Amino acid sequence: MKDLNAIKNEFVASAESLKPRILDLSDSIFRTPELGLKEYKTSAAMLSLLKEAGFSVEAGTAGMETAFRATFGSGRPSIALLAEMDALPGIGHGCGHNIAGMASIGAAISLANVLKNHLKGRGSLIVLGTPAEELGKGKIEMVKHGVFTGIDAAMMVHGSSKRTVVKHFLGLVRLNFVFHGRSSHASAYPEEGINALDAVIQTFNAISALRQQLRGDVRVHGIITDGGKAPNIIPERSEASFYVRAKDLDELASARERVINCAKGAAIATGCTLEAKEVGDLNAPMKLNDAFASVYRDSLAFLGLKEDPSPVEKNVGSSDVGNVSQEVPTIHPHVPIRDGINIHTKEFAEATVTPDGHRALMEGVKALGLTAIDLLLDEKKLALVKADFKP
Repeated sequence: MKDLNAIKNEFVASAESLKPRILDLSDSIFRTPELGLKEYKTSAAMLSLLKEAGFSVEAGTAGMETAFRATFGSGRPSIALLAEMDALPGIGHGCGHNIAGMASIGAAISLANVLKNHLKGRGSLIVLGTPAEELGKGKIEMVKHGVFTGIDAAMMVHGSSKRTVVKHFLGLVRLNFVFHGRSSHASAYPEEGINALDAVIQTFNAISALRQQLRGDVRVHGIITDGGKAPNIIPERSEASFYVRAKDLDELASARERVINCAKGAAIATGCTLEAKEVGDLNAPMKLNDAFASVYRDSLAFLGLKEDPSPVEKNVGSSDVGNVSQEVPTIHPHVPIRDGINIHTKEFAEATVTPDGHRALMEGVKALGLTAIDLLLDEKKLALVKADFKP
């Protein structure tokens, strides 16, 4: 086998040679954004590139039409690249999944040119097309269906305003509260009514009071989705939706129970009945892996890049990648587009197809590929990553 640095240089040259095709498909995905579980064109285009590069592909993974698994090589170790693909309603690729997904695809097809001479039955590169991240679904379904069984490590990158190697994600549960009261004329017969909207308002007030006693990482935020029909009718039904987040599962369970109790108390106080439901799947918090992050930092150093100073727990949200991190060692570094832009905005979407966005995408391609080379061909580094993974 060649010296590892020689293989890495060969990979970087491969990525540069494929740069026009990688950027072209990212821009095409930007122009045709598709919502979660409807990413038909995106999925097909990604699969076409992977097939051409020599990957064996399986579509419809975990029961989702647009999900896929593509494999290059055989045996262990098995390293997975996660390719996100969905867009946001009304905004398009305001979360930059045209960068995130194509960074994994670009790394994979660039690696295929190089690894065919070095793996030879001694390892597998897996690309998982993961739909519906914005719905908190794709990767969770894959976890449920055992897709990550036999995978030694998983990774992806995400566009951002900063270059960060370690990024936390909070666990997330989604709660829906429906209160039932009794309608009446709000002026003529107010005493006959039971005001379901009052129950929602009291729930918000109780949660506001609760926040003082919540741990610093806990987030609770919600909206009223049904507040009644007219001001002169006491609402007989009202509804609110809340997200509850925390950085570990125990605290998430505790906060969830306390928020539900706020709604129960509001129902008692107003004389309403309550339907409390958890909606969708739990998004698990991100399980950090310092050894894995260190391998990625080595890849940045190889490219002459340094991470930006940024607190791990600043500006944190939630993602279904957290569920993956509970199953296998996982990283989710950020590649910088430019300062001053934030995800889930049209400005961010438009930036993904600028020269800045293209530079960030190619950084992701190269950093992911270099990290994959280390994990596939350096047993010691992979052993450290696996040892740092605490079930």
